[in-house]
Amino acid sequence: MTVLTAVMIGGVLVIIALLVIRSPHAPALPLPDDIALPEGTTLQAVTYGPDFYLVVTNQNTVLVYDRATGDLRKMMSLD
Repeated sequence: MTVLTAVMIGGVLVIIALLVIRSPHAPALPLPDDIALPEGTTLQAVTYGPDFYLVVTNQNTVLVYDRATGDLRKMMSLD
């Protein structure tokens, strides 16, 4: 009975270890170096689209950058 308990505990630990090891960890993607934020703004969130970067700043401004060139496409204010 003791051996069966030890084997079951070991099995549960192995299953937990496999779940932790194989769980998908989404790496944090940094803001590309070719994107320059306007003066006095701080990055709050970034979304990566197929051909654009969408950046939200601390001044409730949304900036849309071209992914290929890094140029600012559009600036929108969140009210």
